[in-house]
Amino acid sequence: MSKPKGPHRHNKLNDKAVRAAKPGYHADGGGLYLFVDPSGVARRWCLRVMMDGRRRQVGLGGYPGISLAEARESANELRKVAKAGGDPVAVRRASRKREGVPTFREAAEMVHAERSAGWRNPKHAAQWIATLEAYAFPAIGALRVNRIQTPDVLGVLSPIWLAKPETARRLRQRIATVLDWAKAAGHRDGDNPVEGVGKGLPKQSERVKHFAALPYAEVPQFVADLRATGAGPTTRLALEFLVLTAGRTSEVLKAQHAEIDAEQRVWTVPEGRMKGKLPHRVPLSDRCLELLSDAQALGNGGSYVFPSATADKPLSSMALLMVLRRMKVPATVHGFRSSFRDWAQERTTFPREVCERALAHVVKDKAEAAYARSDLFEKRRELMAAWASFVTSDGAKVVPLHASGGGAHG
Repeated sequence: MSKPKGPHRHNKLNDKAVRAAKPGYHADGGGLYLFVDPSGVARRWCLRVMMDGRRRQVGLGGYPGISLAEARESANELRKVAKAGGDPVAVRRASRKREGVPTFREAAEMVHAERSAGWRNPKHAAQWIATLEAYAFPAIGALRVNRIQTPDVLGVLSPIWLAKPETARRLRQRIATVLDWAKAAGHRDGDNPVEGVGKGLPKQSERVKHFAALPYAEVPQFVADLRATGAGPTTRLALEFLVLTAGRTSEVLKAQHAEIDAEQRVWTVPEGRMKGKLPHRVPLSDRCLELLSDAQALGNGGSYVFPSATADKPLSSMALLMVLRRMKVPATVHGFRSSFRDWAQERTTFPREVCERALAHVVKDKAEAAYARSDLFEKRRELMAAWASFVTSDGAKVVPLHASGGGAHG
């Protein structure tokens, strides 16, 4: 982040700007920043100070639990500590200990440590905390347990409530367990905020069943609208790349620069990230290469193609889900794979096995699998180029209907 010339102006933000801030970092001045996570829900304060020639970042707590005025007061005190040669990070840690009330992350880790010893299944113990790490900690992990209210829990659950119903239900139960523990330990009063969250969530069975995938004819307009939306640039690039490659969410978000061969126009997903536990080569269209080039220009120098705003971590799946919610798209991110498959079957003459390979579907029939040793890469290159042409057109003028080698309809 380049620093403006001249004296730094303090108090750039106001309460209205804090509430309306979009994902990313927003400077108040003097090293104080408001960070809004990719979901657009969780907001927290941090102070950047120089110590021994190195920049350090100190967490000051989440908003609205910590108001703008309180964040400025804390930042001012810690700047004085740093100026005097002290360690503001250590001072902040000591302050938290004196405050006594743990953050949600701290409480969850204590609950996990206490209960995991009694769980017979180590896998369950690992999954219990992993679910919270993936979905709850980014949004409410820094909030103290006595500050968490129903809207905070709703912000955690909403992005995955329809897309991952089973995961969302487990997450809801685990958040409730942590907050029940917090009440029993004397850290909070009143009812558990998870109890009232159901009123703000839609019925899972209805919308998941009917609105999982966007009709393929609407995908070109969706991509055009996506490019014009106010979502963060990295998020827009990642979602369009996912649509064009028909990839799974985790495969795309965890893509690394080392996996991309721009000269050969191929992205190789390692077996560890593939559902079928086999490496998967993805042919890259012209538009995919443009998106990768733009992503590299926006990157933070880390290994991930689509990084999050903090450290060397990939973009959160929640960021993609929130884009669909803001655009009021009645579909899930994973549903674009179904859109692609329907288009390939109904609007092209590419053989079924080529389309299935494009989706990295495992051949379940053992006899068929024995003969399916080729990954049909060159035919898939034509298929994905045709899909990119369709998606980036107006959806009406360009309808590719060719295939190398012919074959029956899928």
